Amino acid sequence: MMLLGFTLDDWRCALELSSVERIYRAAAITPLPNAPDVVLGIVNVCGVIVPVVDIRLRFGLPTKILSPDDLFIIAHASGHRAALIVDEVTGIITCAEQDLVSASDIVPGIKHIAGVVRLNDGMILIHDLAYFLLLEEKAALEQALGNL
Repeated sequence: MMLLGFTLDDWRCALELSSVERIYRAAAITPLPNAPDVVLGIVNVCGVIVPVVDIRLRFGLPTKILSPDDLFIIAHASGHRAALIVDEVTGIITCAEQDLVSASDIVPGIKHIAGVVRLNDGMILIHDLAYFLLLEEKAALEQALGNL
């Protein structure tokens, strides 16, 4: 399995590489009225309007002010393209199936986490973008984007 590693504060995280489109330096975000709390606003990526998601809110991490050092990972989340704000991209991780532990094996019913990968230097949380937005958040985002 191929993953893209990134950090949020001291957390080591990853996404399946197949869900990642590209990485950009963070840019100014335009607020999006009536968007769910986890959506900070929108950015223009090569002529396409993309919602910006603060995954810190989803996982209970303290919010932080956007810095020029932050990055946007453009990925496909819940049927939408989204820009995820991360502190740093650490690179591509190749891991064997035996190094993966399913989230349901750790905590049954856990949301937003697909699993954990064990590496020689520690563990990395793998985020599940398929379930990133809750159903009502997805509907609210679609409605807010439809009003543009």
